[in-house]
Amino acid sequence: MLMLRRLLPGPRSGRGAVPWLSCAYHTHPGVYGNHPLETNLPPADSPSLHTAPPELQLLIEKYRTYGHLLSSSVNTLPDESIPPPRSLDLSRYHVEPESEYEVARLLAAGQTSMTGEKIADFLNRTYCSDCTLEASYVEDEIERDWIFREFEEMRESELSGSTKGEIAQVLMECETFDKFVSAKFPTVKRYSGEGAESMLVFTHALLAACPDNNLSNIVFGIAHRGRLNLLSQLGYPAALMFRKMAGLFEFPERVAGEICGDVLSHLFTTTDLPSGTRVTLLPNPSHLEAINGACLGKVRSQQSMLQSGCYGVGRKGDAACVLIHGDGAFSGQGVVAECFNMAYTPHFNVGGTIHFVTNNQLGYTMQKGRSSRYVSDMAKIINCPVVHVSVDNPEAVHKVAQLCVRYRNTFHKDILVDMLCYRKWGHNELDDPTLTQPVMYNIINSRTAVPDLYCKRLEDESLSSEVEKARGASEQYRKKLDSDYKSYQNYQPVITSFKDSWREFSLAPPLISTWNTGVNSEMLRFVGSKSVQFPDWLNVHEKLRKTLSARVTSLETEGAPIDWATAEALAVGSLLMQGHNVRISGQDVGRGTFSHRHMQIVDQKTDKVYVPLNHLFDPSDQSQDARNAGRLELANCILSEEAVLGFEYGFSLDNPRTLVVWEAQFGDFFNGAQIIIDTLIASGESKWMLQSGLVMLLPHGIDGMGPEHSSCRLERFLQLTDSSETSIDSDQVNMVVANPTTPAQYFHLLREQQVRKFRKPLVVASPKKLLRDPAATSTLDHFSGSTHFLPVIDDNSVQADQVKRVMFCSGKVYYTLLEEVRRTKRHDIALVRVERLCPFPAKEIMDVTAKFDHCDDFVWCQEECRNSGAWSFVQPRFRNLAGIDLRYVGRKAYPVPATGNAQVFKRENEALLRDALA
Repeated sequence: MLMLRRLLPGPRSGRGAVPWLSCAYHTHPGVYGNHPLETNLPPADSPSLHTAPPELQLLIEKYRTYGHLLSSSVNTLPDESIPPPRSLDLSRYHVEPESEYEVARLLAAGQTSMTGEKIADFLNRTYCSDCTLEASYVEDEIERDWIFREFEEMRESELSGSTKGEIAQVLMECETFDKFVSAKFPTVKRYSGEGAESMLVFTHALLAACPDNNLSNIVFGIAHRGRLNLLSQLGYPAALMFRKMAGLFEFPERVAGEICGDVLSHLFTTTDLPSGTRVTLLPNPSHLEAINGACLGKVRSQQSMLQSGCYGVGRKGDAACVLIHGDGAFSGQGVVAECFNMAYTPHFNVGGTIHFVTNNQLGYTMQKGRSSRYVSDMAKIINCPVVHVSVDNPEAVHKVAQLCVRYRNTFHKDILVDMLCYRKWGHNELDDPTLTQPVMYNIINSRTAVPDLYCKRLEDESLSSEVEKARGASEQYRKKLDSDYKSYQNYQPVITSFKDSWREFSLAPPLISTWNTGVNSEMLRFVGSKSVQFPDWLNVHEKLRKTLSARVTSLETEGAPIDWATAEALAVGSLLMQGHNVRISGQDVGRGTFSHRHMQIVDQKTDKVYVPLNHLFDPSDQSQDARNAGRLELANCILSEEAVLGFEYGFSLDNPRTLVVWEAQFGDFFNGAQIIIDTLIASGESKWMLQSGLVMLLPHGIDGMGPEHSSCRLERFLQLTDSSETSIDSDQVNMVVANPTTPAQYFHLLREQQVRKFRKPLVVASPKKLLRDPAATSTLDHFSGSTHFLPVIDDNSVQADQVKRVMFCSGKVYYTLLEEVRRTKRHDIALVRVERLCPFPAKEIMDVTAKFDHCDDFVWCQEECRNSGAWSFVQPRFRNLAGIDLRYVGRKAYPVPATGNAQVFKRENEALLRDALA
């Protein structure tokens, strides 16, 4: 037996770790992916209100706390339903108008002292105008003082004439784009940015600030409103956009058989700006806010490659997420709250997200679609500072964007901008909004457009030359659009999906490939031994010591049974040895829902965590193998499905060298993330040619646990596949769906995900009872050498010429049938396991049944109800592809996956076995 080497990592601490965003359980240096984030403030005395006279202190606090409630000019469409609060006047706080007060350490007003009257004027100008701030609830005093002072300095600062000219140009080009498209494609739903043009001022200023703030990567998420305007700003080819508007395909015609494409308002891009910043705008489904988690996950993956954020100091730059929300969806969609709750949790923290709400004050046709005062109030669950700003003040929008970048980089926390604007047209340009909002649209139709207002403002400031320069640039932009319009029919789309980290990958071939996923037995023993080693300082639970010791024994003893947890550790460890990273996410994945995994060992005295597989090599080992070894990240998540599964999908999009696994606590819990499965995982490659190798582990089995916690709804995933009933499947199917019955099969499935030169989502009906079933084990020879996954497992225990019935099944029911067949000594029944349901293994089934050509009794047996499980999927494929008419044996159709009556469950099991062997 290999000697267990105990490794003791050295201590590590960081100055200025952000309070309450970390805890000892997760920040121990043995836990990869949770490097403590540190504030980037220089050491200095904290300015404090506590040194001020009490009356002045109270006045300033009141303005900072309630000033936003007095800001009537921030809203371009005043809401008379919200009553104004009582005024903030000097007399209420006993501040004398003519008295002089020291303010250098209290306000960022650019003066050392001011009269009470001037202080009030400053506070009114700063906090009660068309750009205001909510941040009084920020708990940390230093952080709170920083954001208020930075905001005050920002409000007092003046932009240069050239910067104002840039803003005018951005506004004009946004308007030019909308008018051009409206004229050329009057019947196209473009969801224009008209009424919200300052949104592009925000993105322009934010991207300009990236190089000075060490941001090398930006990931945008945005729904349909203004999306085409942002794409145009990011340099998306206008000719390609016009092709789509004209009804042409956005991908090369040669892939039209595999890729279906998507609608105009879901287009996406990745571009490298001249500044060196790489910007990605992820595609989005029509389900609003659903892409948020995916954007966060992609950023997290980029940080893992940059070794920034929670992965290190980010010497090569950092990645940040910018989410542009709609006001109705921000308040109404639950995934928004899920993402906020996930924001600062270990292994999901991306070091702060910049949120921007395009608040046109109308959710489809519903005004004020929320119960809170502000659309932004959801962000307060994490004490996120909120800036409210008017679309009619694009200069403030510009400055706020820069403030957001600085705040995010300083405190690694979220910040939100609520830009109050309006929607020029209806929900789309073909919709008449006056049917439902006549008063609102009377105001909108009588007002001056945002670009015109701003140009008039610059002219009043004697900056007509800047306006003319902006008009000239806008005209050049219009001519470019016109040129692209004239040539769009000749534009040849190109495939951009397989670049950078994806350059060695391609679309799947039109055949079924078999990949050798076996591993040298010595490496398996090495990995297995390392997976249970721990340092002397770790106080390991006594029960767990026995479990870990048994793992080594199973690997060192010839022919010893290897269980599911060991098989998983071997798959993960061998992938790490080959340079792949592995991320396993879900609710209690470190231990495992069924207390079987134990990849994360918790010290019984300190709660510190140790991950043995991240110590495959001694820290002093500088060999090539040690330097190239991957890392394992175990992400115990919040009790959420939609946000977390979206996060993991986004992570998997970014880097194919990382195996990303999401495990549901129970198989049916996936339905809390059905939007993510339907619109991203199952369809993402077909719509956008973006591949994902995400693995979904869904514990499944009809075990008597009642309607829930029983079925992972295999039938739903099979229905989501594009498997054919009439022709043999290939690797080009959109998803792989498997129901493995042995640990070795599970091992090969995981490794196959990383060995292949293409990526497909993998749905695994993972075991519950089988995790500890002595019959459901494998031996080392099933993992080593030239072994691979078997789509179908034949019954080699029977003599073919004696078989009268061939019984096909999938999953745990095999062991139930096997036990009964052996008990009754039925040598005339062959039990054949279908381990992979999609792509459907028609050839393997035909190969197996060829030796049973004398049989005429072919049965499909399942423990699931008739309207559940695989029956409706396999029955037509057996008939059409293999020429076999199956007979069904199993439970009747139910409106639930399983009964909650223990006696009925027992009778059903007895009936199933009786019918199967009759």
